[in-house]
Amino acid sequence: MEAINISTPRQKWNSLKKRPASLILFLAVWVAAIIVSAIILIIVGYVLIKGIPHLKPSLFEWEYTTKNVSMMPAIINTVSMTFLSLIMSVPIGIFSAIYLVEYAKTGSRFVKFIRTTTETLTGIPSIVYGQFGFLIFVIACGFKNSMLSGALTLSIMILPSIMRTTEEALLSVPTTFREGSFGLGAGRLRTVFRVVLPSAVPGILSGIILAIGRIVGETAALIYTSGTVAGIPKDIFSSGRTLSVHMYALTSEGLYMNEAYATAVVILAVVLIINTISEILAKKMSAKKG
Repeated sequence: MEAINISTPRQKWNSLKKRPASLILFLAVWVAAIIVSAIILIIVGYVLIKGIPHLKPSLFEWEYTTKNVSMMPAIINTVSMTFLSLIMSVPIGIFSAIYLVEYAKTGSRFVKFIRTTTETLTGIPSIVYGQFGFLIFVIACGFKNSMLSGALTLSIMILPSIMRTTEEALLSVPTTFREGSFGLGAGRLRTVFRVVLPSAVPGILSGIILAIGRIVGETAALIYTSGTVAGIPKDIFSSGRTLSVHMYALTSEGLYMNEAYATAVVILAVVLIINTISEILAKKMSAKKG
């Protein structure tokens, strides 16, 4: 039986020193990782230091006034906007990816065109989406500045990323899973929903998590579409601001900088909670699948 080669860190380092190119690449990767980690820690630490001391009960009162500068309406609007955007974009993105992976002909021009288009749309600045939503949903469709206009704009914005991540998750499922299901007599539709999709759930959830993060942190597109009204809208056809727009409004006014930092802390907490819950769900689904 061949012995397993277990090298110590010192042995690995000595091996890298014998190969200058590998050593340079190794050091470059470590330096890049340290720089990125340091930047993240500095940003998060700065926000926490500036924001936590200014968190107070008045910021969480039900109604917004110029005295309390409450962010509670913005929190409710953020949750509502996230829910509306996801229910419109997630089904379309997942079903589109299923068609491209499971039903479309491999290597067809149509599939290549769709993939190129989605990758292009992913890189478009959010301000462009905001102008598009303003012209189409606010003016042409007559929805005005409303939660519906903002949700429709955000759903179009996050659709390409959900579609691409779902497609990659489906492609990562081994072909033997499909062949085994077909061999047992299952049809394509049953194979997709009973075998392929459950195996791809962790990857799909990763795409949805990224989409939620973009929704929560989006400002430019929502200023043009959902508006900046500091209150809880009566319905989806009323205007309302999310947490990110709320923080932008406070900062632009220049009178509530302390409250703006406190809002940034809440945004970080909301994103962290959502990511944690999603990660727990993904692990549970993976355990059930195993």
